[in-house]
Formats: sequence, C-alpha cells, structure tokens
Amino acid sequence: MPLTATKTKRGARTAAANSARKATPASTATPALRSANRRNSVNGHGSANGRGSESVGGQTNGRGAVAARASAAGPARRQGEGHGRRLTIAFEALEAFPALAESRNRLQSVLDKDNVATADIVTAVESDVALSIAVLRLANQVQGSRGRVDTIVAGVELLSEQTVQAVAGRVRTFDFFERASVWDTAPERFRLHALSTQHAADRLASEVGYEHRDRLTVTSLLHDVGKLVLLHAYPGYPAQVHRGARTPEERIHSERRELGVDHALVGGVLIRRWGLPSVLATAIERHHNPEVEGEGVFVRLADMLAHYEQGAPVSPGEMLQTARVLGLGADELRRVMYELPSSAGQRQRQRHVDPSPLSGRELGVLQRLAEGKVYKQIAHELALSTSTVRTHLHNIYGKLGAVDRAQAVLIATERGWL
Repeated sequence: MPLTATKTKRGARTAAANSARKATPASTATPALRSANRRNSVNGHGSANGRGSESVGGQTNGRGAVAARASAAGPARRQGEGHGRRLTIAFEALEAFPALAESRNRLQSVLDKDNVATADIVTAVESDVALSIAVLRLANQVQGSRGRVDTIVAGVELLSEQTVQAVAGRVRTFDFFERASVWDTAPERFRLHALSTQHAADRLASEVGYEHRDRLTVTSLLHDVGKLVLLHAYPGYPAQVHRGARTPEERIHSERRELGVDHALVGGVLIRRWGLPSVLATAIERHHNPEVEGEGVFVRLADMLAHYEQGAPVSPGEMLQTARVLGLGADELRRVMYELPSSAGQRQRQRHVDPSPLSGRELGVLQRLAEGKVYKQIAHELALSTSTVRTHLHNIYGKLGAVDRAQAVLIATERGWL
C-alpha cells in the first residue's frame, strides 16, 4: 500500500478519535465512569474483550465519547454494542423480578383488614425488594411527585390502599420450595443480604441520630440491585468475576477489572432509569467508594456489617475507617456488631405515621386507662361522669377496632398515639 494512503487512513482515524473525545465534556461523566474510561484506554478493553463501551441501558451519562471512539474502531464498536445490549436486556429483565410469595401474602393480609394502619402497610412493603420497587416507581409516576418520592412511607401515603392492593396483586412471586423462575435462587439470596443491610443501616442511624431513616431504609434495601443486572447480563457472574476476591472491596475491584463497570454504578443507573430520586441513586452508586459522603456512608458500613453478620470476610480497617466518618469510634462499633445478631428477631422498628382517629378527650381517657386507673378515677380527674367515661371507651373501641381495653391500649401504643 502506498505510504501516502496509509498516512491518510491514519489521519482519518486520528481525527475521528479526537472528534469523539470532544463530543462529550468530561465533567458530565461520573468519577467512576471517567475512571473506567481511562482503564479501557490503557487496558484495551474496548477492542479485544468487548467491555470497552460504558453504555448502560442506552443511557450515556457522559459516555458519548466512548461510543464515538467505538464507532471509529470498527469491530470494537460491534463488541461494545454487545456489552451495552446485554445490560439493556438485563434492565428489562428486572421488570419481572419477583417478590417473596410470603411477603406479598402478608401485605395482602394487612390490606384486607377493616382498619388498615399505614405503618403496617409500610412495614410489609419494606420487607421485600420487588414490592418496594413497585410502590416507589408507581408513586414517582404520579403527577407532581415525579422523581421526589424517596421513602415507602411517602409512597404509601400518596397511593390509595386500593392501588397498593393492585400492585401486590400484579407482582410476580417466588418461593424457596418452587424454583421455576429464570432467577432460580438469586431472589432469596439477594433478599437475605438486602434485609441484613437494611437492619444494620437502621441500627447505625439509631446510634447516631440520623434523621432520614425512612429513606435510608430504601437505599440500604436496594443498594446491591446492580448485582441482579450483572447476574442476568453475564452468566459467569459472580463466581468467575469474583475469583480470588474475598472482601467487598476486592470484589468491586474485580468487577471493574473484568467488566469495566461495577454493580454499584450499574445500580445507580438502574435507579435513575426507573425514575426514582437521584438522592437514592447517588447513595447506591457510591456505596463502595472509600471517599463516599452522606447517606452512602451508612450504606457502605451497613453492607460490611451485613457481611460480617453472615460470617463473610470483611476488612476491619475499612470498617473502622468508615465508622469514624459517621462519628463512631471502636467502642460504639463493637456495640453495634455485638447487638446485630441478638436483635435478628426485632428487625422492624415501630412506625408512627398514622394520624390518631381519637379526639383529645378520648386520648385522655385511654391514657389514664393505660396507667391502670378505673372508671371512677378517670371520671374524677377529667371532671366527667362514669357513664360518660364508658361512652368514650365505647367510641375508642369502635375507632381502633379493639374488643377490650387491653387491645385498645396496645394498638394506640404501637401506633405512637400514647
């Protein structure tokens, strides 16, 4: 081939590559993506192994330059498209991710009651990944609330009981003893770690007095949702990708090295793709970053604690360093670690989200009843007749759906009215 022709072709390729690099400002890409792009350039991931494209589900997010370079590279472009296509298909597969049948059944049982407490609905939804996703996605589609509903409490309050009932009726389910789903045992394994992380995060929030506990309940439950995407996209994930990796930090590095992306980043993209608030996506996509701030710190430490509770290896140094960001020293962290297994049966905290149906006078009567006082004492303190006290109690029982004073006191206490 003539030398001039070779130079011409090289010049064209150089021009195309330079044009691609200028196509998208580097500032629009996340730090993780910029890092992944640099690794692809150095390691040749974009040409030989088909992992060069950082396109996740067709959402560029600063990845236009990668796509443009792939366009200039011929065969690399086709392999990059394969990578992106795998992730797109996996995103779509998550639409059918199932809920635990028992979780769905318990939610329906709560909704079938005559006097439904919002707190009970919230607790039932928060116990399952698929139910939480379904409620949040639907709530964020409501006019005026798009991209703003970041807690199950807000989602349930926004949607009617009938709508939540419909969501529960539509969701697919799985059962440990019936594994006909394409997901096999993945939903159960994922759910167990998600709930352990959720519990650990709430325990940390209680320890430091974090005010956004309801939102943290969501981010901690969904923190590893990107793993489900990678599990569906790559048949060898996680066993082949995580070979030799023991701790969460080692596994995340293996993903970046082998796939060019990691589950945290992919999870953040998926959360945004679903139209959920960016504050959730940010905490999820950065929960393995040692320099993470805000809610992501809780998720990062809670994830480590969940692995520790399940007997998996974790880095003591990383754990203590992350705890110190939250203002926890070694003694406080030891206390949390000691209490986690012993409180396994008390994972759900009480929610006080339902407005009291009782009048001020009725609450006063019930409060004195809870103190063990008899009708005559209550009547004397409130300057009422004994028959009026009985009338108030009759009304209280009707409003609370209680059959006696003990049940009325229990219901009012559990819902935060006493």
